Amino acid sequence: MRVYNFSAGPSMLPEDVLLQVQKEMLDYDNSGMSVTEMSHRSKYFTAIVTEAEQGLRDLMNIGDDYYVLFVQGGASMQFEAVPLNLLGKNAKADYIVSGNFANKAYEEAKKYGDIRCVASSKESKYTYIPKPAKSDFTKDAAYLHITSNNTIYGTRYVKFPETDLPIVADMSSEILSRVVDVNKFSVIYAGAQKNIAPAGVTIVIAKKSLVDVDYTLPYCPTMLKWSTQAEKGSMYNTPPCFSIYVAMLVFRYLKKLGGVPAMEEINEYKAKLLYDCLDESKFFRSSVAVEDRSIMNVTFVTPSAELDAQFVAEAAKNGLVTLKGHKSVGGIRASIYNAMPVEGIKKLVGFMQKFESENK
Repeated sequence: MRVYNFSAGPSMLPEDVLLQVQKEMLDYDNSGMSVTEMSHRSKYFTAIVTEAEQGLRDLMNIGDDYYVLFVQGGASMQFEAVPLNLLGKNAKADYIVSGNFANKAYEEAKKYGDIRCVASSKESKYTYIPKPAKSDFTKDAAYLHITSNNTIYGTRYVKFPETDLPIVADMSSEILSRVVDVNKFSVIYAGAQKNIAPAGVTIVIAKKSLVDVDYTLPYCPTMLKWSTQAEKGSMYNTPPCFSIYVAMLVFRYLKKLGGVPAMEEINEYKAKLLYDCLDESKFFRSSVAVEDRSIMNVTFVTPSAELDAQFVAEAAKNGLVTLKGHKSVGGIRASIYNAMPVEGIKKLVGFMQKFESENK
């Protein structure tokens, strides 16, 4: 029996996609082999990666002035790739620290230049999104880095910063969940294991004008150079073939669903069901600023750590799994990415109401 998996990542995938993977596992497109076995130089995989790139371009309205790269190492590797690729333009950059991963990105970048934390919500345990004024940014910085959705703490940018600086955004835990104007960003990157595919592939969407001019620092490793991946069509070395294949199928699935606008409508509805339950409850509590609430990661607590643990354990017995909050903050976290169906949210809300009535 399949469960409703509220894991922050790796997360659940659409069942239709999993069934297609199952169907093609032994023989992809009459090739007589699995995608996990075929050469990345073969005509079969060339068709897969071509469709995957075009599928993402269609879903996010990515223009020809951007590269779409499929790389490895997760978003964490991009914490270093970003400064290594961009600080050659100007050894200064601004970072907004709105959560754990935003802070990690900032700490990595500090090794490579004059990196300034222009705003942070660390003092309040990242319960809100900092909102610096346009005048707060370093005028000649190479870029501004943000993390658009904070997986651990359950916050997101509802509105993105107003700045003349090139914006680099880690969108790992919300990519394809809502409509985003790609043209407002110079670089978007995202690990796949939330909304796209199994862990393994990382998406980098980068303006060609930044990559082609080559602002890389002289000691940037070849494998971390976006120009290397762009020149070789993400095929400099063997790519994460299976993850790219699943990503292609997920992009197909989203297109059939109506694209990102349709997905955003569903996600807003799912989040509202859960937040309405929290707001009406006298038992559960969320400490996140209402105006900054994530629609991907919903964090909350009961009146005690003991009840938190009891809730997680009993929920699992009811087919609602991986609800334990991140080890750094505790509590409860429901990650409700694209693949989580409305039925899963309704079942969770019903269980929350039952648990409250039995334990208040």
